[in-house]
Amino acid sequence: MYDIRPIDALNVGDRVTVSKTVTEVDGGMYIAATGDFGPVHVDEEYAADTRFGERLAPGILVAGICTSVLTAELVGTLGVSIRDSFWFTGAVRYGDTITFEIWISAKDEENRTVDWQASAKNEDGVEVLKADATLKFPRKKVTS
Repeated sequence: MYDIRPIDALNVGDRVTVSKTVTEVDGGMYIAATGDFGPVHVDEEYAADTRFGERLAPGILVAGICTSVLTAELVGTLGVSIRDSFWFTGAVRYGDTITFEIWISAKDEENRTVDWQASAKNEDGVEVLKADATLKFPRKKVTS
């Protein structure tokens, strides 16, 4: 059920690349769960008059997919986020296939932290998200 990877199993430079198509269902579930009813996400008429010309998937939804790829594919579920920075560098439309490249950029075993970075690009190769964040890992259990 849980992917348990201790900090000593992770290395600077470890990386993963995963693609996901962002769907209307993804957006609807996120919006319903968070109450993020920004009109650019839910109102076709409003969004048509923006510089995007159509509704967009919420940026934080895309960031959430990024962090789920991180834990599911790269570092496991032991670490908890203590610092997250996301830059929304491009629009994500429903139906876009986003490729997330995520890597470990630093590790400090004494402080039990792992820094990770990410870049996400749409199917046209346009970067839509950058991330820089830190995870904190639990202390090792003392066995007698």
